[in-house]
Amino acid sequence: MVRLENTLESWKTIRADVAAAVEDLPSDLDFRPVDDLMTFRELATHILQAGHGLTGLLLAGDENLATPDFREKIKRHAYPLAPEAGASEIAAALRMAVEERLAELSRQTPEFYAQVINRFDNQRVTRLEMVQMVKEHELTHRSQMFTYLRLKGIVPPTTRRRMKK
Repeated sequence: MVRLENTLESWKTIRADVAAAVEDLPSDLDFRPVDDLMTFRELATHILQAGHGLTGLLLAGDENLATPDFREKIKRHAYPLAPEAGASEIAAALRMAVEERLAELSRQTPEFYAQVINRFDNQRVTRLEMVQMVKEHELTHRSQMFTYLRLKGIVPPTTRRRMKK
Protein backbone atom coordinates (compact mmCIF):
# COMPACT_ATOMS: atom_id res chain seq x y z
CA MET A 1 0.00 0.00 0.00
CA VAL A 2 1.25 3.47 -0.86
CA ARG A 3 0.85 5.94 1.98
CA LEU A 4 0.53 9.64 1.28
CA GLU A 5 2.87 10.75 4.08
CA ASN A 6 5.67 8.47 2.86
CA THR A 7 5.20 9.55 -0.74
CA LEU A 8 5.37 13.24 0.15
CA GLU A 9 8.36 12.82 2.49
CA SER A 10 10.21 10.80 -0.15
CA TRP A 11 9.47 13.43 -2.78
CA LYS A 12 10.83 16.13 -0.45
CA THR A 13 14.08 14.15 -0.03
CA ILE A 14 14.46 13.59 -3.77
CA ARG A 15 13.87 17.28 -4.43
CA ALA A 16 16.40 18.29 -1.76
CA ASP A 17 18.96 16.09 -3.51
CA VAL A 18 18.19 17.77 -6.84
CA ALA A 19 18.65 21.22 -5.29
CA ALA A 20 21.94 20.11 -3.70
CA ALA A 21 23.11 18.74 -7.05
CA VAL A 22 22.42 22.12 -8.67
CA GLU A 23 24.50 23.79 -5.97
CA ASP A 24 27.29 21.28 -6.64
CA LEU A 25 27.70 22.39 -10.27
CA PRO A 26 27.09 26.17 -10.17
CA SER A 27 29.62 27.16 -12.81
CA ASP A 28 28.65 24.59 -15.42
CA LEU A 29 24.84 24.50 -15.47
CA ASP A 30 24.84 24.31 -19.26
CA PHE A 31 26.90 21.11 -19.32
CA ARG A 32 25.53 18.27 -21.41
CA PRO A 33 27.49 15.07 -22.02
CA VAL A 34 26.28 14.71 -25.63
CA ASP A 35 24.36 16.97 -27.98
CA ASP A 36 20.98 15.24 -27.85
CA LEU A 37 20.62 15.27 -24.04
CA MET A 38 19.25 18.04 -21.84
CA THR A 39 21.75 20.31 -20.14
CA PHE A 40 22.10 20.13 -16.37
CA ARG A 41 20.12 23.40 -16.13
CA GLU A 42 17.38 22.02 -18.41
CA LEU A 43 17.08 18.90 -16.25
CA ALA A 44 16.78 20.97 -13.08
CA THR A 45 14.19 23.35 -14.53
CA HIS A 46 12.30 20.45 -16.10
CA ILE A 47 12.07 18.79 -12.69
CA LEU A 48 10.85 22.05 -11.17
CA GLN A 49 8.27 22.82 -13.84
CA ALA A 50 6.97 19.29 -14.41
CA GLY A 51 6.50 18.65 -10.70
CA HIS A 52 4.88 22.01 -10.08
CA GLY A 53 2.75 21.85 -13.21
CA LEU A 54 1.46 18.31 -12.78
CA THR A 55 0.60 18.78 -9.12
CA GLY A 56 -0.93 22.14 -9.97
CA LEU A 57 -3.27 20.41 -12.40
CA LEU A 58 -4.21 17.87 -9.73
CA LEU A 59 -4.89 20.57 -7.16
CA ALA A 60 -6.91 22.58 -9.68
CA GLY A 61 -9.22 19.60 -10.07
CA ASP A 62 -8.26 18.54 -13.58
CA GLU A 63 -9.50 15.01 -14.19
CA ASN A 64 -8.31 14.51 -17.76
CA LEU A 65 -4.68 15.26 -18.55
CA ALA A 66 -4.85 13.42 -21.89
CA THR A 67 -6.01 16.42 -23.88
CA PRO A 68 -4.48 18.18 -26.90
CA ASP A 69 -3.93 21.32 -24.78
CA PHE A 70 -2.09 19.45 -22.00
CA ARG A 71 1.14 21.42 -22.47
CA GLU A 72 -0.72 24.72 -22.37
CA LYS A 73 -2.64 23.66 -19.26
CA ILE A 74 0.53 22.66 -17.44
CA LYS A 75 2.18 26.00 -18.28
CA ARG A 76 -0.55 27.77 -16.30
CA HIS A 77 0.95 26.19 -13.19
CA ALA A 78 4.58 27.04 -13.97
CA TYR A 79 6.80 28.12 -11.11
CA PRO A 80 8.21 31.62 -11.70
CA LEU A 81 11.89 31.29 -12.61
CA ALA A 82 13.92 33.48 -14.95
CA PRO A 83 15.52 31.55 -17.84
CA GLU A 84 18.91 33.01 -16.91
CA ALA A 85 18.59 32.04 -13.23
CA GLY A 86 21.80 30.90 -11.61
CA ALA A 87 22.40 27.86 -9.45
CA SER A 88 21.37 29.52 -6.19
CA GLU A 89 18.09 30.79 -7.67
CA ILE A 90 17.29 27.42 -9.24
CA ALA A 91 18.09 25.53 -6.02
CA ALA A 92 15.97 27.95 -3.97
CA ALA A 93 13.06 27.63 -6.43
CA LEU A 94 13.28 23.83 -6.29
CA ARG A 95 13.09 23.91 -2.49
CA MET A 96 10.35 26.55 -2.24
CA ALA A 97 8.17 24.96 -4.91
CA VAL A 98 8.17 21.53 -3.30
CA GLU A 99 7.45 23.00 0.14
CA GLU A 100 4.50 24.90 -1.33
CA ARG A 101 3.13 21.82 -3.06
CA LEU A 102 3.71 19.54 -0.04
CA ALA A 103 1.68 21.93 2.13
CA GLU A 104 -1.14 22.06 -0.43
CA LEU A 105 -1.14 18.30 -1.01
CA SER A 106 -1.07 17.56 2.72
CA ARG A 107 -4.36 19.43 3.15
CA GLN A 108 -6.23 17.22 0.67
CA THR A 109 -8.70 14.56 1.79
CA PRO A 110 -8.43 10.80 1.30
CA GLU A 111 -11.30 11.11 -1.19
CA PHE A 112 -9.25 13.54 -3.27
CA TYR A 113 -6.43 10.99 -3.54
CA ALA A 114 -8.78 8.08 -4.26
CA GLN A 115 -10.35 9.81 -7.27
CA VAL A 116 -9.39 8.23 -10.60
CA ILE A 117 -8.18 10.56 -13.36
CA ASN A 118 -6.84 10.21 -16.90
CA ARG A 119 -3.08 10.67 -16.90
CA PHE A 120 -1.48 12.46 -19.88
CA ASP A 121 -0.83 9.05 -21.51
CA ASN A 122 -4.52 8.19 -21.05
CA GLN A 123 -3.80 5.71 -18.24
CA ARG A 124 -6.45 5.65 -15.50
CA VAL A 125 -4.77 6.32 -12.13
CA THR A 126 -5.73 7.66 -8.73
CA ARG A 127 -4.54 11.10 -7.75
CA LEU A 128 -2.22 9.45 -5.22
CA GLU A 129 -0.74 7.29 -7.98
CA MET A 130 -0.24 10.47 -10.00
CA VAL A 131 1.69 12.09 -7.14
CA GLN A 132 3.76 8.91 -6.93
CA MET A 133 4.45 9.17 -10.68
CA VAL A 134 5.62 12.79 -10.27
CA LYS A 135 8.04 11.63 -7.58
CA GLU A 136 9.29 8.76 -9.77
CA HIS A 137 9.74 11.15 -12.69
CA GLU A 138 11.96 13.35 -10.54
CA LEU A 139 13.88 10.33 -9.31
CA THR A 140 14.66 9.37 -12.90
CA HIS A 141 15.96 12.83 -13.76
CA ARG A 142 17.85 13.07 -10.45
CA SER A 143 19.74 9.97 -11.58
CA GLN A 144 20.63 11.72 -14.84
CA MET A 145 21.88 14.74 -12.91
CA PHE A 146 23.98 12.50 -10.68
CA THR A 147 25.55 10.92 -13.76
CA TYR A 148 26.43 14.41 -15.02
CA LEU A 149 28.00 15.19 -11.62
CA ARG A 150 30.05 11.98 -11.78
CA LEU A 151 31.25 12.90 -15.27
CA LYS A 152 32.53 16.15 -13.75
CA GLY A 153 34.24 14.30 -10.87
CA ILE A 154 31.67 15.39 -8.26
CA VAL A 155 30.29 12.92 -5.71
CA PRO A 156 26.46 13.16 -5.62
CA PRO A 157 24.65 14.20 -2.41
CA THR A 158 23.24 10.74 -1.67
CA THR A 159 26.68 9.14 -1.83
CA ARG A 160 28.14 11.87 0.38
CA ARG A 161 25.45 11.17 2.99
CA ARG A 162 26.23 7.45 2.90
CA MET A 163 29.95 8.10 3.18
CA LYS A 164 29.41 10.20 6.34
CA LYS A 165 27.78 7.27 8.15
